[in-house]
Amino acid sequence: MTLSPPESTHASTTKGRPGRPASKPHEAEPAPAPGVASISHLASKLGEYLTPAELKKVKEAYRFSDEMHLGQVRKSGEPYISHPIAVAEICADWKLDAQAIMAALLHDVIEDQDVKKEELLERFGPQVANLVDGLSKLEKIEFQSVVEAQAENFRKMLLAMASDVRVILIKLADRLHNMRTLGVMAPAKKRRIAGETMEVYVPIAHRLGLNDIYRELQDLSFSHLYPLRYQTLAKAIKAARGNRREVVKKILDAVKNQLGVAGIQAEVYGREKTLFGIYKKMRNKRLSFSQVLDVYGFRVVVDTVPNCYVALGTLHALYKPMPGKFKDYIAIRKINGYQSLHTTLIGPYGTPVEFQIRTQEMHRTAESGVAAHWLYKTGDQNMSDLQQRTHAWLQSLLDIQQQTGDSAEFLEHVKVDLFPDSVYVFTPKSKIIALPRGATPLDFAYSIHTGIGDHTVSVKINHEPAQLRTELRNGDIVEIETDPDSRPSPTWLSFVRTGKARSAIRHYLRTINLNESVELGQELLSQALAQLGIRGELSPSTIDKLLAESSAKSMEELYADIGIGKRMPALVARHIFGMMDAPVDAVPAQPSNSPELDPVTIYGSEGVSVQLAPCCLPIPGDQIVGQLRRDQGLVVHTGDCSQAKRLRNKEPDRWIAVQWGNELNRRFDCRIRLLINNEKGILARVAAEIGESDANITYVGMDEDDEHMMTQLRFTIQVKDRVHLAHLIRNLRRVAGVNRVERERT
Repeated sequence: MTLSPPESTHASTTKGRPGRPASKPHEAEPAPAPGVASISHLASKLGEYLTPAELKKVKEAYRFSDEMHLGQVRKSGEPYISHPIAVAEICADWKLDAQAIMAALLHDVIEDQDVKKEELLERFGPQVANLVDGLSKLEKIEFQSVVEAQAENFRKMLLAMASDVRVILIKLADRLHNMRTLGVMAPAKKRRIAGETMEVYVPIAHRLGLNDIYRELQDLSFSHLYPLRYQTLAKAIKAARGNRREVVKKILDAVKNQLGVAGIQAEVYGREKTLFGIYKKMRNKRLSFSQVLDVYGFRVVVDTVPNCYVALGTLHALYKPMPGKFKDYIAIRKINGYQSLHTTLIGPYGTPVEFQIRTQEMHRTAESGVAAHWLYKTGDQNMSDLQQRTHAWLQSLLDIQQQTGDSAEFLEHVKVDLFPDSVYVFTPKSKIIALPRGATPLDFAYSIHTGIGDHTVSVKINHEPAQLRTELRNGDIVEIETDPDSRPSPTWLSFVRTGKARSAIRHYLRTINLNESVELGQELLSQALAQLGIRGELSPSTIDKLLAESSAKSMEELYADIGIGKRMPALVARHIFGMMDAPVDAVPAQPSNSPELDPVTIYGSEGVSVQLAPCCLPIPGDQIVGQLRRDQGLVVHTGDCSQAKRLRNKEPDRWIAVQWGNELNRRFDCRIRLLINNEKGILARVAAEIGESDANITYVGMDEDDEHMMTQLRFTIQVKDRVHLAHLIRNLRRVAGVNRVERERT
């Protein structure tokens, strides 16, 4: 994903800052050209809620912006000032304060016209200057790639949003107007900007509860990404609209009459689902348009929360509800603050009809999200519940930033947290925690506190022990057990879902075990250099050049990156080889299986930089291979591991030779499976034999084998090596009632 610069939807006739006209009084605004936005319409909107003094300041910001953009036009041919005015009008619809409106009018003057932040600070005050600065791209800094520069720009905007959410509200208004006027751009640029909007800005609008903007941005992006599909679907809906008008009227009349009989005052109206919503349903469920029956939905807005439930019962008495199609988002609100009752009923002619039931307050929140309760207070006690939720999420951005190494990784973490689907789970004290769909107990632990996540050892879900990788479901009660001596494992990165959890684990892996990563990285790079005929110490000039071109601050940092799999040793070695004209100590390159090149030795006591793969659990005596995984270091698999074979075909360059060391003073986990007769005392006999064979049991599970009418026992045991395991298996096969024993492999 790449982030296109905001100005990609407009063009300037000149580059840099145009010359300012001589200062002159602005007694009256000039008449606007036909069809061009003007300050007069914006002022009439703002006059509804701003004071005369605030309105005067807004007009000063408009005049300054107008001067700065003088001579600049958009691709459509309109004066450029029409764009800031349109953005300010969208913000005025949310009734944002004067500082936000001023920032909307000025949002491009730093970026396009080289106005300094200090000048805005002097003219309009610190709040406006900080807002505009947060909206502006970085000054021209040399980045390694366009992607890195764009990720850094986005990171800056999100961090500015964390201190003042008005930044993202203005940015969304800016993006919305650019999307509304995207038609004049070249097709390739339209697709690129629409893709970025769908991938980043649509989820942010949803996360902040700005549903009106969310739906419009979705449809606009859809129309530019897939114009033919959009046009075809729009025609189909237009044709179906006439056919369904009678059905909609019949439902509206019936519902209004039934609610009136029940004595409930309510606003009832039908709503057509968005084009993208219909398209997504067709695509995900593989339906034709004619099979998508619930194109229309209905909304019932009542005065109180109790009447929401009374209205629900009234509707269920009118039409039969569809089983499993009721959701109570009032009792358990969505992560973005959304509240409503959702139910799907079988309407006239057997057509499914969706109803949303909510209060007026819920309706305002549903349409405008965090902007519906706009307060700028300093204390949390003055914040609405929705604002507190938003504030907590924005604070988590700061936590991720502190733990993240680069802008692209920061953006990756944040995007994970922007997925709209959520799962709602409970703490043992009945507090509701909202997490992304697919989240695990570790995500839950890190959402409470980084310290709890780092020291997690086990979990209970609904009072039953469960694995840390278990996917949480709505309504689960999650209880985390911690140990001060426990530390994060690199394997956790393979199943955690939230950006906060991933960044915290990666931060730990980078910092706490730095020495281990440095040693492994140095060994891996030496091995890769030896394959290219380079031995001995690198010259100081080669090191200086390598660090400059790799953006690493020191060789220790470079080694650590290799040790945790962030950089490939073979690629770094080839880069070094290319920098060296003719190394004095160069010798002919050796093949990768040469006996002169020692494999990496595994002693089994490694920590985060070297780990034994959980899929195959290698033990001493097994043939082993090593895989370098990003941010997980060296992962050791058995030579016959099926998962390792698949991964090796995809990325052969990430695999290196490894071997077991001679002094292995620990025990190793191993899985075995037994097929037994289901008879009294069998489990006790098996467990006793495992103990007598000097092995430890760490896990036991039981499954019924319907095919053989027997029971299957699964053990995770700890053994010294392959010989010890073979001895144990022979002993277990002699136990009465045991029919088969084998090592369990993937």
